[in-house]
Amino acid sequence: MSYPVLITGAASGIGRATAVALANTGRSLVLWDIQAGPLAELAAELAVPTTIAAFDVTDTEKRHEAYAAARTAQGGFSGLVHAAGVSGPEPISAFTSEAWGRTIDINLTTAAVMTHELADDLANSGEGAIVYISSIEGYFGHAWLPAYCTSKAGLLGLARAAGHELAARGVRINCVCPGAIETPMLAPLLASDDFRNSITMRTPLGRVGRPDDIADAIVFLLSQQARFITGTSLVVDGGLTSIGGI
Repeated sequence: MSYPVLITGAASGIGRATAVALANTGRSLVLWDIQAGPLAELAAELAVPTTIAAFDVTDTEKRHEAYAAARTAQGGFSGLVHAAGVSGPEPISAFTSEAWGRTIDINLTTAAVMTHELADDLANSGEGAIVYISSIEGYFGHAWLPAYCTSKAGLLGLARAAGHELAARGVRINCVCPGAIETPMLAPLLASDDFRNSITMRTPLGRVGRPDDIADAIVFLLSQQARFITGTSLVVDGGLTSIGGI
């Protein structure tokens, strides 16, 4: 029996594209997002066993209720994709602990907590794998996004450290680091022709990325084709970081 892959932030952007791509390979799914309507619409489109829950992924009680429901419906988990995230656009000069904490909590701390909570399921599945959605901003600083950059850099370290520990139990952990991708998070910036044209001109492959570009990389890292890959990151950015960051 193959257990499902759990995707957080599944209702839109990279999370949604990943759900579609995994369903196309026949993987069953557990989908979480705070957006109930889009999540239900996505589940209705997928031709694989799918369990959904709409809640804030940082809510410990609701998270454990959702684990229990998914285990009852599908038995356990074989993979985790932590795609839930927020940008937290607040420079250090305007720092507030509330905004900083919220960004770190969703993007980074929840990834660590869920890795801990799902370790037994993933090890018992015999094919356990985790993919965190980091960012090229984990390598490059951005004046308006210190919390975001910190959280995404933290995921790189978490993948290395947790990947080292859990490798002995047969669980692999890696990051995907997207560049500029057509997602709701980046949409306000991409609405500017100047910004879009700048990114397009500076990206060697000559376009802004699509969510399915990232989803395909995630599907690979979750698969047995990546069976000897753990504790590392895969940059998917059309070559943008070969010449600089966003």
